[in-house]
Amino acid sequence: MKSLSSVLALVPFALASPALLKRVDTSQVCGQYDTVTAGNYELLTDLWGESDATSGSQCSQITSQSGSDIAWTTTWTWTGGSSVKSFSNIQLNEGINVQLSTISSMPTTWDWSYAYSGTIVADVAYDTFTSATSGGSAAYEIMVWMANYNAGPISATYGSDGSPTPIASDITIGSYTWNLYSGSNGSNAVYSFLPTSGDITSFSGDLYAFFQYLIDNEGLSSSQYLTTAQGGTEPTSGSDATLTTTQYSLAIN
Repeated sequence: MKSLSSVLALVPFALASPALLKRVDTSQVCGQYDTVTAGNYELLTDLWGESDATSGSQCSQITSQSGSDIAWTTTWTWTGGSSVKSFSNIQLNEGINVQLSTISSMPTTWDWSYAYSGTIVADVAYDTFTSATSGGSAAYEIMVWMANYNAGPISATYGSDGSPTPIASDITIGSYTWNLYSGSNGSNAVYSFLPTSGDITSFSGDLYAFFQYLIDNEGLSSSQYLTTAQGGTEPTSGSDATLTTTQYSLAIN
């Protein structure tokens, strides 16, 4: 039997154990598909469209994490091309690949700001995907935009002025009203909810309410599996732009 003194001697070692003291990685990452894991989240650079730019770059980093809240930044300059260059984001990896019918809520908060020079083309949005099977190919992309900087949602129809036409207008979900757009990205169907008035720089609500609206009104099957849940920005062009997220959280219940 160990003496009390020998047990106490082990305490400092236990408190200093790397398994107990986990620090978030705040390294800046700039590669096309760099990732940084932080608990239930993962920072993805996802510079999937950078080849469309004539010049530019983008770097991202996690700045802090406390419990379920994470803070991060992404800074970019993209010149040339008319397509989206990236979707640097925070991805939730906990609770994914479950059927929509089994989800009761997806509570989320997102406090952010954007600084940039001149004019940018970009959005700030939650981006989610569903599939007919767990971990399968995407059947639907469902976006909830927080801001639209001279960009536009994918839409099947456009008005005479060239603007996208919503399939439903002035939808009340949570504390905000939204317009809903529908189209295809070439691989799967896309639904995009855009706020009807201005940017939402401090959002708190239930992300599942948007899925429930589509189930009730647009024929989205509740048997679909939620395979991806992310929040980030899609830039097309601009310079010296920085998205700063001071608080972000997302969970699947």
